Amino acid sequence: MSLYLTMVGLALRRPRALPHLLGAAWAFRARGWYRRFPFVPLPPRSYLRWRLETAYGDPEHRPSDGELLRYLAWTSTLRREMRRRADA
Repeated sequence: MSLYLTMVGLALRRPRALPHLLGAAWAFRARGWYRRFPFVPLPPRSYLRWRLETAYGDPEHRPSDGELLRYLAWTSTLRREMRRRADA
């Protein structure tokens, strides 16, 4: 199962994670996503594989729901803090 499907499953099982998932998808979207099928602003596969390899040493590793939730909350907090500092 791909990491994208894992994230969809996470959103279905934990709807409160949806804003974090959407925020991460938008923040890490591929350049020119609107020019390529499926026309959805998702992170490039190469980026996800790189993140998994740097985090776990294996680009095929599938993180647990808890790990994904912590990562998504962390990136959401960082983006919010960056916006707050930019507005100050």
